[in-house]
Amino acid sequence: MKVFLSELAESKLLKLNDYLLENWNLKTRDRFIEKLSEKMKHISIQPQSCPESFEFKGLYKCVVTKQTTFYYRVSTE
Repeated sequence: MKVFLSELAESKLLKLNDYLLENWNLKTRDRFIEKLSEKMKHISIQPQSCPESFEFKGLYKCVVTKQTTFYYRVSTE
């Protein structure tokens, strides 16, 4: 299964990338990108492996780090 980012998600990811580079360092940014990539790869293999929302059916929560979480839906198309 392919993983796609919404325009909003892409925009926020670019801002986070800039923030990490400006306020931390390249190594920290690279570690974050590696963790995010691992999570996305895992989701592409096992889309329903993260906890599903009790309130919103079909919405899943993936924790990348303590500070960063993303939500996603699985498309059957």
